[in-house]
Amino acid sequence: MSTVEKSEQRRLSVFKTYKLYVGGKFPRSESGRVYEVTDSKGKWLANAPQSSRKDARDAVVAARKAFGGWSGATAYNRGQILYRIAEMLEGRKDQFTREVADAEGLSKSKSAAVVDAAIDRWVWYAGWTDKIAQVVGGANPVAGPYFNLSSPEPTGVVTVLAPQESSFLGLISVIAPVIATGNTAIVIASENSPLPALSLGEVLATSDLPGGVVNILSGRTSEIAPSLAAHQDVNAIDLAGADDVLAKELEIAAADNLKRVLRPQPVDYAETPGTDRLTAFLETKTVWHPTGSLGASGSSY
Repeated sequence: MSTVEKSEQRRLSVFKTYKLYVGGKFPRSESGRVYEVTDSKGKWLANAPQSSRKDARDAVVAARKAFGGWSGATAYNRGQILYRIAEMLEGRKDQFTREVADAEGLSKSKSAAVVDAAIDRWVWYAGWTDKIAQVVGGANPVAGPYFNLSSPEPTGVVTVLAPQESSFLGLISVIAPVIATGNTAIVIASENSPLPALSLGEVLATSDLPGGVVNILSGRTSEIAPSLAAHQDVNAIDLAGADDVLAKELEIAAADNLKRVLRPQPVDYAETPGTDRLTAFLETKTVWHPTGSLGASGSSY
């Protein structure tokens, strides 16, 4: 028997340690807590970090710090970075196929199709970064000697409650439009199926995405979300992964500083999305400027 064969017989499995992704780093929860993640048949998969309110506050600090640089980057540059993330996802398709299959109880072929769709969705949003301004902005006709120009600007720091059932395609469908338009994000992963989201953090860390643009937390959604909904430095919240009772509670908390709220709604994430999620977290800035007059004739330009 060769040395390699003997080594294979004695070898123990190396279980993966999943961590949070905050500020471009991989901390454990400051509470030290974890919770068991199982597959659709109840088989143990991993221990995921159980985030605390302190972890949520740290994520807000990281997102706010990253906002100036990310929102100030050119739309074309953001598109390049998002496309690079898609390249990295493409290289790790096998890993995500396994994780999605375990998380959602899918066959390998169906899971592979979901992962392909998720990567394609990321590329789709990458292509919109330098086009959305032409769709929702532009010059406005006014009755007077003025230029009137409207342009979209990112809302700011956005909390995203990832869909509970669609652990990867749904996850990407709610993250990508938020950051494509220049916002930064704090993402609460699916409570029962957080592993694809935590692995996505590893992809983001090895791409060109600046640390803090996306921060990923795992744990009990009902524990983490209320503090983020009430946080004064969070500008908006996407309630995609909240049930009706939690959504109502979070809407009330979000009203304290007039956060923009995207309410939960039935969504088929397999369908091609429109621009609704791109525009959900954009503000419109309108500038008026006098045209002025030229010469004694009073002609305008």
